[in-house]
Amino acid sequence: MMTSLVRDVMTNNVVAVRKEAEFKEIVEVMHRRRVSAFPVLDGGDRVIGVVSEADLLMREAYPPRPAASRLEQRRQVPPKADAMTAAELMTSPAVTIRADATVTEAARMMHGHRIKRLPVVDDEGRLTGIVSRVDLLGVYDRPDAGIGIEIAEQVIAGDFALDPSTFEVAVSGGVVTVVGKVERQAIALSLLDAVWDVAGVIDVRDRLSYPPDS
Repeated sequence: MMTSLVRDVMTNNVVAVRKEAEFKEIVEVMHRRRVSAFPVLDGGDRVIGVVSEADLLMREAYPPRPAASRLEQRRQVPPKADAMTAAELMTSPAVTIRADATVTEAARMMHGHRIKRLPVVDDEGRLTGIVSRVDLLGVYDRPDAGIGIEIAEQVIAGDFALDPSTFEVAVSGGVVTVVGKVERQAIALSLLDAVWDVAGVIDVRDRLSYPPDS
């Protein structure tokens, strides 16, 4: 319930182009909207790829030369250097994510694929938003007081039906220290896991006690 989802942090107003968009149009959109990459859509608004500045720079790195003497050289040039449309320039298939995925899942996906943003799609693969690294890091920009209140009211009292007055929850810089006594080790472990899921928590320090062999 408290785990931050992609829908909570994503941008809904997404810059995108159709697969038929031409090179100059793509450059103009990037410059005007101040973005370095965006999704490429088919006629049904489904994400079929992503085009980035790196894709466009291929043309600058390997400028076309019409002279016949350069033909052999062109054969050794990356194909994208001669690309003219989004469909030819894009990286495909696109790495996408669903809005109901967790921020943690999005972060792992970005890290694993070494990408800076993820198009967010629905069940049919249609574009619904985009999430960036900065969006994901935004979950940590939350006051300590708000984190502590959520842990006490929604985790301890709400999810576990325990008396929050019997616990001490201290939050400093997103680091949570939980002090208190529970009946069993299993409850302690579950409670700590739930605290980890609260948005803005950077670390959890366990100061819970419980009867031995419980």
